[in-house]
Amino acid sequence: MATILITGGTGTIGKALSKLLVSKQHQVIILSRSPRTGAGDISYAAWDPANKTIDIDALQKADYIFNLAGAGVADKRWSKKRKQEIVDSRVDSGELLVKALQENTNKVKAVISMSGIGRYGEDKTRKASATYFKEGDPAAEDFLGDTCVKWENAIKPVTALGKRLVIFRCGIVLSNDGGAFTEFKKPVRAGIAPIFGSGDQVCSWIHIDDLCRMFLYAIDNEKIQGEYNTVAPQPVTNKNLMLTLAKKIKGSFYIPIYVPSFALKLILGELSIEILKSAKVSCEKIINSGFQFLYPSLEVALDDLVKK
Repeated sequence: MATILITGGTGTIGKALSKLLVSKQHQVIILSRSPRTGAGDISYAAWDPANKTIDIDALQKADYIFNLAGAGVADKRWSKKRKQEIVDSRVDSGELLVKALQENTNKVKAVISMSGIGRYGEDKTRKASATYFKEGDPAAEDFLGDTCVKWENAIKPVTALGKRLVIFRCGIVLSNDGGAFTEFKKPVRAGIAPIFGSGDQVCSWIHIDDLCRMFLYAIDNEKIQGEYNTVAPQPVTNKNLMLTLAKKIKGSFYIPIYVPSFALKLILGELSIEILKSAKVSCEKIINSGFQFLYPSLEVALDDLVKK
């Protein structure tokens, strides 16, 4: 049994991860700007990355840190202010953890930190034969590419402290409890399968359960370190994703509707770039390390999520 400190623990991933950790008899401490009374094996402690404060007692209890903190990329339209919030929430969190570990005695063995496949930019060919993005590929020279580089760089100094660092570059997380997937389901339940733009953009995704299992895998295997893409082995096009979801939920009682790129740009602004972007990302590295997916294909993942 280990004590695990989680930043961003009240989000979609954090909630699912905390539940899994407790089921495996781990103790969970969630860092929050508004800590609440805990229950059972989950407790809460205060921190405020913007003001550089953290509960040192909680830090010193931790065997591992899961760093999930960051303002939602797709939660709001990308105004100049929102883009700065997206960057600062990630960089401030990483820098605060590094500083706290540098200045205080602790027993933290490893830090597992989130990043995103937005780091890679876009595969502009959109062909089935397109090369997969791999961990060693350069970062894109765009907002998300730059954000992910800053995000990862903020936490990397923990390696100089002798801590094992794992960085998970995450794809679209399929979960019934929040995020993009819950938004996808809303029009489908009304009998509409929206296809964004041409629909041929490749989506690299992962089932929430496989993502949470990867975090456990990372603390149980000391050889796991560095960057890993956390995506399923079988990426799909946006059209494939939406039509498969519609068939699972509505059978044949749905209408596919193409949402033109210009309409998405009018509604979402710069954020539409990410909705329309094609990113075919490889999970070969994590598979070669020995990790086995429970939900390698979209069919299997949706079968599980739709029945719940």
